[in-house]
Amino acid sequence: MSKQLEIKNLSVNVEGTQIIRNLSLTVPRGEVHALMGPNGTGKSTLAKVLAGHPDYEVTSGEVFLDGESILDMQVDERARAGLFMAFQYPSEIPGVSIANFLRAARQARLEEGEEIDAVSFYKTLYEKMDLLQIDRKFTSRAVNEGFSGGEKKRNEILQMAMLEPSYAIMDETDSGLDIDALRIVSEGVNRLRGPNLGVLLITHYQRILDYIVPDHVHVMWNGTIVKSGGKELARELEEKGYDWIKEAFAEPAGKA
Repeated sequence: MSKQLEIKNLSVNVEGTQIIRNLSLTVPRGEVHALMGPNGTGKSTLAKVLAGHPDYEVTSGEVFLDGESILDMQVDERARAGLFMAFQYPSEIPGVSIANFLRAARQARLEEGEEIDAVSFYKTLYEKMDLLQIDRKFTSRAVNEGFSGGEKKRNEILQMAMLEPSYAIMDETDSGLDIDALRIVSEGVNRLRGPNLGVLLITHYQRILDYIVPDHVHVMWNGTIVKSGGKELARELEEKGYDWIKEAFAEPAGKA
């Protein structure tokens, strides 16, 4: 069985408007793929479709996780199958501590009747927090409540570390981060890289790719991937902007 996230000829509508057009992309475990492109081209829509957001209508195509179709799965089923979503704007959950939230998330992945061992759980939690340079006092704080942008994103990486997904979709993780927070978050992601994790990193800007060096870069325009390459492609986009992509792949006049 192939160990990869495979998107095949995916098309998606939102309120009757086509946003994603016949998009195909494969992210094997052990690789980091960066998805770049200008605003409004469908990158975040793709992330939400993969996560199972109900407002997006898949009109054609398939998505496979290690060979298993996930489009008919509920959100929690996709998570248990190994998919993780890091949000651009993480939500606050007042009254729920980080420790209790993570414990509940790990418990949800166990078979019915199994229980988490508290000692083992906290041992793992503290190991991951130390790895990501997160103060252990954060365990008692409510999820993201009163957090800075950088703290919210680091908490997302902590969740990823604790849940140990096979594939992580990171939707503009660099959004709203200053240079110090960006470096710390990127170091956290790099510590989690390995042969058992595939990452789809969605971003507008090349700067995060100075820290999280991708294996492959894809450019999305008008709802589909129009160009792929190595890490040097991100540099080219940084130097030239996206206008040359728009011109090169513009729809012919009169074509819908």
